[in-house]
Amino acid sequence: MDAEATDPGLLKKHSVFKSYTVSSTGFTYPSLRVFFRPHPQRDKLPTEPSPIPLLVFIHGLGGSVAQFHPILTSLVNVADCLALDLPGCGLSAFEPKAWEAYTTDALVQLLGTVIQDHRDAGSGQDVVLIGHSMGCSLATLLASLTSPYTEVLSKHVAGLIAICPKAAPPSAEETAKFRKLLWIPGMIFDLWRRWDRRGGTESASVARFTGPDAEEETKKLQVKFNEQSRTPVWRRMASGILPDYSEGVPKGGIPGRDIWAGLQVPVFLIAGEADHVTPAEELKRIAEFLGKDVSEPTDDGDTDTDGDIVPDAAAPFDIGKIESHHAHSKESHEHLMALKEETTALDGEPSPSTAQHPDAEATAPISSRPERHLILKTTILPSPAAHALLYAPTTSRTISGLIQSFLAEHIDKRLSLGWQLQYLTTEGKWDVKNLAKWQAVTPVSGPIAGVFRAMKTLREVDEHHSPKVFVRVWKGKIRAVIDISHDNPVYDYRGLEEGGIAYYKFPTVSKLPPTVDEIKSFISLVDGLRSKEGSPTAQSAGGGTKESNVPTADGDQESEGLIGVHCHYGFNRTGFFIVCYMVERLGYRLQDALDEFERRRPPGIRHGHFVDTLFVRYCVGLKRAPTL
Repeated sequence: MDAEATDPGLLKKHSVFKSYTVSSTGFTYPSLRVFFRPHPQRDKLPTEPSPIPLLVFIHGLGGSVAQFHPILTSLVNVADCLALDLPGCGLSAFEPKAWEAYTTDALVQLLGTVIQDHRDAGSGQDVVLIGHSMGCSLATLLASLTSPYTEVLSKHVAGLIAICPKAAPPSAEETAKFRKLLWIPGMIFDLWRRWDRRGGTESASVARFTGPDAEEETKKLQVKFNEQSRTPVWRRMASGILPDYSEGVPKGGIPGRDIWAGLQVPVFLIAGEADHVTPAEELKRIAEFLGKDVSEPTDDGDTDTDGDIVPDAAAPFDIGKIESHHAHSKESHEHLMALKEETTALDGEPSPSTAQHPDAEATAPISSRPERHLILKTTILPSPAAHALLYAPTTSRTISGLIQSFLAEHIDKRLSLGWQLQYLTTEGKWDVKNLAKWQAVTPVSGPIAGVFRAMKTLREVDEHHSPKVFVRVWKGKIRAVIDISHDNPVYDYRGLEEGGIAYYKFPTVSKLPPTVDEIKSFISLVDGLRSKEGSPTAQSAGGGTKESNVPTADGDQESEGLIGVHCHYGFNRTGFFIVCYMVERLGYRLQDALDEFERRRPPGIRHGHFVDTLFVRYCVGLKRAPTL
């Protein structure tokens, strides 16, 4: 089946085929697949002092736009998004055929032309470059102030995110050997590639990118991407990234120390511990290029194999170290790893964070453009994360969540989906439109994990879901209600308490995932309620429900004395808190907890950025290295 037939719907809907002539090189590329999805609410978002930045995605050698699809599904709701199948890659035509049209120089100039064609230059729109593998090198050449292509785009680059980056070009000896490899006739080279693919998902060609312990779905995707990679295109691009050592120093090709050192924007480096194509140690080298003194001890004193003290950013993930700091069982620990983060600008003051809940001023339009300076943030995802971590189901949502956090914290707070949702909420909570929506929502869910029921908020004057009716229907089945809505409730909670159902106010802000501290407080509150004498679901704070909480004959669970939780509708914030409790206290795997919540409260958590945040916190057990 060809690539176009298997293209995801999002890419099909927002892709066009365009011809571009690059004036600086003279090459014409007659049919390039360009994916461009404007922000669905771009006309309603503030444009002063400039529009929200354009996100540009750049794939690597042999890659395609399709490799970004898992994270594009989330990021297209945050900003305008642009991606390009480089010539001969993905769905783009293999035209022209000249080798010079595929050099690093030619590709950087082509990218600059396509980006300028989509950037709102008249309004001063900036761009954020997001690269994978070789795409990181192309992005760095576009962003660096010491790049030979600085006039192409660099003054408009607001940030750089490099996934599986290469720090420097190969040595003169390595380059010479690689050039000899490329002298092999194309037919023989293609036969070698076919031999390398023997075994399908278990082939050496797949294992090289996914790692041997990857899940089957990742391996299948890698087979597809390997088959789409054309040998003549691969050879031309591989030749084009090699530097010229004729004068003793590398010239051209992928960037090294001098180019990386010219970055003066926020930079986020992401790597996989099991990546053997671009090893995680590359992050250490890039950190050195950017001026980080790796001889300085970090807070936890991680050391590399040579005994030199290096930042977490450079040290491979050590699962044993992390386990020694947390009193979780091994089984539980696989689904709950600590996240550690420090944020410091290299040239001075800490960078302000906007990831936490904003106050009333947080959604106000920005009055002036933020001053750009270098911030370095690094993350290494633990094994089995490898070169395919961008599109592997086990890591792609985590990558998406990390990127969203970085965009909002260090580049532009308006790149937070939560900020945008709050900004766009101009109507009252209970006008006719919202009331109609509220009335269409099921009042109370089925029992969830033998502990909870998700609810929509009560309304004092409603004939079906008021405190008086609620007590009559649910007394003895729900023993307490936790109200996590931010505003005063639109019902008199005393009606619950007078009827024998306890009420607890736990205010949180809508549209934004709850913070780590809020989760801790919520868990403590629920632990306290469950440990009260006489609770049918009482347990110790360490987790483990009593055997009485088992499914009944009809597949439901006993629901005596459960805890009701509600925000406005009982899906997003409510689901987030409940799922966190299920993971941290009840030993659920994250995906199982999400599935259980969706089954009991369909359609489950609706906001994609809430789910992304959950994956960042729980699913992969990643190690967040300090920001330098």
